[in-house]
Amino acid sequence: MATLARAADTSNAARVLSEAVARIAGFWNLSNAQAGAILGLSAPTISRLRGGQYRLEPGSKPFELAQHLLRLFRSLDSWLGQDDLSARSWLETPNLDLGGPPIAQLATVRGLLRTSDYVDALRARV
Repeated sequence: MATLARAADTSNAARVLSEAVARIAGFWNLSNAQAGAILGLSAPTISRLRGGQYRLEPGSKPFELAQHLLRLFRSLDSWLGQDDLSARSWLETPNLDLGGPPIAQLATVRGLLRTSDYVDALRARV
């Protein structure tokens, strides 16, 4: 019985995170290639994810990267007051601290984590 419950939790986590990533890509106007570069997936796989025919697999690298992408989204959303246009503008504007537009940093694991940490630090200013 516990195994069945764990399988259901895993399936639900995959569905929820996959749908969240598809929505984030839409909010931020990410192309399939851009979203794929962030998650380590091909553009056709992102297209299937957006269409609901593909789910991220819990425990996989793309799943972990998607969790970090969701963290960044939530941090930006909180910091900028749920203003998607401001979030897109911030992502596309060159940032001296990050060494370029934040969106360009997201294609590497280091860049994704650094950008997330940066936004968290901005939100925590007193």
